[in-house]
Amino acid sequence: MKRFWKTVAVVPEGDGWGIALDGRPVRTPQRAPLAVASAALADAIADEWRAVGETVDPVAMPMTGLTNAAIDLAAPDVAAFAAPVAAYATTDLLCYRDARDAALQAEQAAAWNPLLTWAEDRYGVEFALAQGVLPVDQPAATVARLQDAVLAQDAWRITALTPLVTIGGSLVAGLALLENAFDADALWRAVSLDELYQERRWGADDEAQKARAAKRRDWDNAARFFRLL
Repeated sequence: MKRFWKTVAVVPEGDGWGIALDGRPVRTPQRAPLAVASAALADAIADEWRAVGETVDPVAMPMTGLTNAAIDLAAPDVAAFAAPVAAYATTDLLCYRDARDAALQAEQAAAWNPLLTWAEDRYGVEFALAQGVLPVDQPAATVARLQDAVLAQDAWRITALTPLVTIGGSLVAGLALLENAFDADALWRAVSLDELYQERRWGADDEAQKARAAKRRDWDNAARFFRLL
C-alpha cells in the first residue's frame, strides 16, 4: 500500500485511543477500529504511521502489527489463540540439558535453574529435567498450572506472550517477562544460550547470526509491546 496520508493523530476511541490518518480512523485488516487502552501504545503506533515512506512496510510497524493481532486474532477467542502457547508447558526449553558437554551443562544450569526456581515458587510446581533431546513428561500438575497461567491472560498480554514463547522455546521465560520477574535482555540471553555457546566454540555463521538478529528484533518488539500496554 502506498502512503496516501499527510497527517497522523492519536484520537479518542471508545474508552481508549485510536489513530487517524488525515482525520480518518485506522482499521485492522478485519475492519475493526484500531483502538488501544494505552495512550503510550497509541503514541507508538502513531509514530510508526508517521515514519512510513512511499509505501507501507509491515516489518517496520511492529506495534501496529501486534495490535492488529490482538484485536483480530486473539480477542475473538482468547483460549483458542493461547492454546499453542500453553502447549509449551510440556516441552519447555529450560528442561532440556546437554547430554555430553559439561561446560554447556554448567552454563545451562547457571542461566536456567533460577528461572525454573522462580516458576516453581510462583506457581507451586516442579519440573522434570532431561539430558539430551528425548521428550520428558512433566508432572500433570505442572502442565495444568502453567497452562492456567497462560489462559488467565487477556488478549493483549497473550499477543505479547506468543512471540516470546515461540521465539525462545520457553513458556517459563515468557511468563517471567510478563511477571516482570527478570529483565528482557537477561531472558533473551537465556533462551539464546545454546546458540551463543556453539558460536563461541565453533565460530560465527553469517546466516545464523542474521536469523538470530531477526528473532532478537521480534523478541524486543514483543517485550516493548507488553511494556506499552
